[in-house]
Amino acid sequence: MSQNITIQINDKIAEITLNRPERMNAITVDLLKELKSELISINNNESISVIILTGAGKAFSAGVDLRQLEANGTDVSSGGVGSELDQHANEVIKLLEDSPKAVISKINGFCFTGGLELALSADLIYIANEAKLGDTHAVLGFRPSWGLTQRLPQYVGISRAKELSFTANTISGIEAVEYGIALASYPIEELNTKVYEIALKISKNSPNSIKAYKDLYYAACNNGLTEGLQYEANTSYDIPEVKERVKEFLQKLR
Repeated sequence: MSQNITIQINDKIAEITLNRPERMNAITVDLLKELKSELISINNNESISVIILTGAGKAFSAGVDLRQLEANGTDVSSGGVGSELDQHANEVIKLLEDSPKAVISKINGFCFTGGLELALSADLIYIANEAKLGDTHAVLGFRPSWGLTQRLPQYVGISRAKELSFTANTISGIEAVEYGIALASYPIEELNTKVYEIALKISKNSPNSIKAYKDLYYAACNNGLTEGLQYEANTSYDIPEVKERVKEFLQKLR
């Protein structure tokens, strides 16, 4: 039974909540193991079309639990957080990024360092106006090892990414939209409703079409234009529901 996360499933939408509010949902090995187990199950569940990742209380996640690092005697002299955390975190991020479901990060509050790295692995990011977000690795002398330096520039460009990392500036949810990290920001009291409405729209569409889109957009982000065009033209997918969906659509036109 999960101790550090909660799962709520409705309308083909699975909402995963990091649930250590007393510690600002700080990331531990145990939390990552539980998250990994749930993601494997959800990714294999054909009745779920959308994943929402969020946090309980005032934070999405404040990053790695530094007290646990100290208690475990982790050697951080190279700026890393240890091989065990790295392994599980990168496995979780891969499960989110490679998920056949649409993945949404719903940033409800503080989102720093490792929390930001988790959030950036989603397909879509929405944020509360009042949220605070930042890459604060350099404040304490850490270096990112969960993909931040590769993903953040895809959102904001290399110069803006360097500025955020070098200064460790904290920005608001509204600024996160201006920077290109989040798609939209909402007052905190509206965030849940707005994100659920978006997730519900996605859940009503063809799940295998969404899966194909994710693969194709991944190619767009990681291949050149010529190679990407060839990939789109030459890659086939299994989308068995298309026949029934076309039939239903044509019936509505009559």
